[in-house]
Amino acid sequence: MKAASRTRIVFAIYDVFLVGISILVTAWIHDGLSFRNRDESYFFAFFTFPVLWLVLSLVTRKFRIGERANQKEVLASVLFSNFVILAVTTIIMVLFQLTFFSRFILFGTVAGITFFELITGFVYVSIQRSVFIKDWIGLDIPATQTRAVFPVPDPEVPFPVPVFGALRESIVEEIGEKAFTWIWEHIDIADPANLILATDTRFNIIHHPNAAYNTVVNLHRINSLQRINKFFETVNAKLMPGGTFIGCGETFTLRKERILAKFPPGINYLVYSTDFIVHRVFPKVALTNKLYFLVTGGKKRVISRTETLGRLYSCGFEVVEEKIIDNLLYWRAQKTRAPFFDTDPTYGVFIHLHRIGKNGREFNVYKLRTMHAFAEYVQGYVYDKHQLGEGGKFKDDFRVTTLGRIMRKFWIDELPMLLNVLKGDMKIVGVRPLSRHYFCLYSEELQKKRVKVKPGLIPPYYAQHPTPVTLDDVQRNEMEYLLAYEKHPFKTDVKYFFKALYHIFLKNARSK
Repeated sequence: MKAASRTRIVFAIYDVFLVGISILVTAWIHDGLSFRNRDESYFFAFFTFPVLWLVLSLVTRKFRIGERANQKEVLASVLFSNFVILAVTTIIMVLFQLTFFSRFILFGTVAGITFFELITGFVYVSIQRSVFIKDWIGLDIPATQTRAVFPVPDPEVPFPVPVFGALRESIVEEIGEKAFTWIWEHIDIADPANLILATDTRFNIIHHPNAAYNTVVNLHRINSLQRINKFFETVNAKLMPGGTFIGCGETFTLRKERILAKFPPGINYLVYSTDFIVHRVFPKVALTNKLYFLVTGGKKRVISRTETLGRLYSCGFEVVEEKIIDNLLYWRAQKTRAPFFDTDPTYGVFIHLHRIGKNGREFNVYKLRTMHAFAEYVQGYVYDKHQLGEGGKFKDDFRVTTLGRIMRKFWIDELPMLLNVLKGDMKIVGVRPLSRHYFCLYSEELQKKRVKVKPGLIPPYYAQHPTPVTLDDVQRNEMEYLLAYEKHPFKTDVKYFFKALYHIFLKNARSK
């Protein structure tokens, strides 16, 4: 039997022992072990709860805490698993109306077990990571680990020379054969001008010389990086102009697929929902952001494809290729400029977007978020890959969230734009406010006419049925509106306003 398997079995036996002790101690605190007034159902719950605990602990892979790299990973593993157990048990109690079983005993037992599990996990990981503690308590120390702590210099070889075969084996061990083959197609791994790393910290790259490498490859997924943009900015500095950055990450969609396939039906969605809240919502919310990074160190964050590519573009890269390998998104990006050094990216529900208004002046449009973070940096990339669809919108725009599509369909996301109307940056009816990229897609004649008037909350194409399909149709529609507006401003806006309402409510015109 392998050592890892033996360790898991020991942890499982120890955990069942903890469950029994915690139940008895909590019950004694609650009613002094006085079971005279309890029926058979109460005792049945005492025997079934340890079984349920053991099964859910196995499903959530908690008994692998001995394989965790540090205390933060132990903390995250135990808290995640015990939260799932508590949630499932609570749902069972509510569904089957188990009012005879004390909630105090349930919560007290879970709290007690969690406390002792964390202490045990912390001590175990500390011993595994410390050669000195192992030596002190008399454990065997592998020769490789001893050499890592007490290196023996070799006067014959002042500097170790990497061997291609050994380097290849190390990369394959880290990311697998398929990913190695893809990387090997693009770079010579033995070329000293190509820097290959497997790191989740900026420290391991910052001391390399600037503008010295043709390619930088990081084999670790970016989900484990605490400050992703800072890492990307450092990579940018180490690359020569036109250099290549190769990396990987687990996107939101790929993570969902992995979790749903990994766990049994029913439990998989519970695990996924918990994972989404902990690793997707908590890092984005101001109230939980600092606590999340304190506990996890920013590891295992859920990052969307949009945010991944957007961060690359904001840090001075242009994505050349994307490829899904072994359920990870790998990218190849080219350094094209210096980073933007965005110090205030927006993650919240309410966002402001730079748009071109009257006289060509840029102003902030207020909206509810419908896209993933950093979506604005990927607009050119989406246009190159997908072109435009109906109504001048991007086809297959992966930047829009599922909730965002619903909000757009009913214009919920545009309600905050009423503040722009009150501020005087916009009016009720008018051409829609455009980003600079969109604005440049319009004809020069239409651009000149657009900047003479304020943009509007209700665009003129809703006054036409059917609504314009292509960008050319949208431009013709806007030109007709602007020419009419130049002659009769008030009359034109009133006419377009009521025609737009008619088509929206009676002809079911909707935003994409």
